[in-house]
Amino acid sequence: MASAMRGTFPAGTQPARPPMAFLSFDIFCRVIDNYGDIGVCWRLARQLAATGGAGKIRLWVDDTHSFSRIEPRLAPALPTQEIQGIEIVRWVDGMALPRPHDVVVEAFACDPPPGFIQQMQPGHLWINLEYLSAEPWVERFHAQPSPQPGGQRKAFFFPGFTPGTGGLLREPGLLATRDRWLADRQCRARLLTQLGLENADIQALCAGQASQVMLFSYPDAPAQALVAALGARPEPAVVLVPAGVCPTLHRGRHGRVLVQEIPFVDQDGFDRLLWSSDLNCVRGEESLVRAMWAARPLLWHIYAQQEQAHLDKLRAWLDLSPFEACVKQAMHSWNTADARGLTESLRAALRPPQLLAWQKAADQWARRLASQDDLASALLRFCQAGLA
Repeated sequence: MASAMRGTFPAGTQPARPPMAFLSFDIFCRVIDNYGDIGVCWRLARQLAATGGAGKIRLWVDDTHSFSRIEPRLAPALPTQEIQGIEIVRWVDGMALPRPHDVVVEAFACDPPPGFIQQMQPGHLWINLEYLSAEPWVERFHAQPSPQPGGQRKAFFFPGFTPGTGGLLREPGLLATRDRWLADRQCRARLLTQLGLENADIQALCAGQASQVMLFSYPDAPAQALVAALGARPEPAVVLVPAGVCPTLHRGRHGRVLVQEIPFVDQDGFDRLLWSSDLNCVRGEESLVRAMWAARPLLWHIYAQQEQAHLDKLRAWLDLSPFEACVKQAMHSWNTADARGLTESLRAALRPPQLLAWQKAADQWARRLASQDDLASALLRFCQAGLA
């Protein structure tokens, strides 16, 4: 990685710096997908801050109100504040701009302010953190330079599912932390109590007498068909829906299925909900990655793009997956609002033999991905090599 990185930029533009120097980071985030963009950036900032090679971390966010939904400690109106040792800046037009840190990360091509870019010198490194994709071309473009008219050194950095990419965001020891939490049965009961569930429903879920389903999708998901498929099973189900998600889905009893609205939780609480659910319906890339670390059956609602380009991304991800045909069909129906197709394919996927295979495949894929480098560590090493 280091030798490849040094060959990326013109000779004479790399200042003398010890290979393992503490690097400071600016991370810029524009909130487009409500919680996905800031979810990725906040996890990245936290994980960089927890590594041994990162110095000061500054996170720029244009929508602090959305940010506060997943980080309750945040005061949205403050221009600057610090949480977990990370400086958080409310990014507004015309604000005074400080000097850039060693590494400037623009998440998803959000374009830092022109005045900030003008202050960047050849000694700075500018990273375009791209969207997550399983498409084969990603490996060819990962870590490639992007020449700038101002002479700044810029490179693409692609998250991904294969060793030839930047990897996925994952805290050290995440799977072990997950397993310890799940081993303590009281943890799940306390979480469900905090979310406002009735004692009878909590007891049924914790005793394995009902299935727990997490529903966090975009509004056009065929949620009623999901409820119908769950209702066709002999055991009851509790569908947990964060406030504002799937607003047309009636909250309350649907035969053996309870649709329970819950408040938004912070990122750690969201992880625990995914860990403890029997089926996770998630949206966007940040929630997808967290659902994959949960190692439970999942339905991914991908962010829609023009000309249905998102379906190509979905197929590429499914091609990498170890899932059976009925699961892949359910995923396609979920993303094309095909209510009838979803009901039929999900019923098949939830039958005991297929559900067991789905569970095993999810667990095996999570463990295989966990054997690869995580995104924050890979990014830090990439930057250390480029600034050495």
